[in-house]
Amino acid sequence: MKTTTARNILLILMGFLGLGALGGGLTFMLSPDGALMGMPVSVLDHSPFRSFLVPGIILFVVLGLIPVGLVYALLKKPAFNGVEVLNFYPDMHWSWTYSLYVAFALIIWIQVQMVFLQAVHWLHTFYMFYAVAILFVALLPAVRNRYQRKSAADAVKTARING
Repeated sequence: MKTTTARNILLILMGFLGLGALGGGLTFMLSPDGALMGMPVSVLDHSPFRSFLVPGIILFVVLGLIPVGLVYALLKKPAFNGVEVLNFYPDMHWSWTYSLYVAFALIIWIQVQMVFLQAVHWLHTFYMFYAVAILFVALLPAVRNRYQRKSAADAVKTARING
């Protein structure tokens, strides 16, 4: 697969996830009783939440804002020392690493949902496969090569900056 095609697939996956989560999270924040989504608050009976406000904020930020920001970061590869602290792959650009983190966050989000709701909906299955698709595409050699730092010196320089 060509590098640009593989990267574009990753961008589409991140963009779709981010925009959907922004919409869902915003809806829950505007309607913490779940009325706008047609979800009764009683579905949260087995969770620590009494409204959809906190889940909406988490959804909006973690699976909305971060993936949307990553679309930009994956395109432009900006330096951003603040996030390098959590980049466990110093030989890779942080945006690639955070793409993996988003996929794992999605898996955790869906697993926690199923536990709290004590149910499995077809969307849970869809988003589990969606997370696997993000991981699969991000780990393709063409994508890894695109985000690998140019030299070992870059990795050493980043490690020094991060202490």
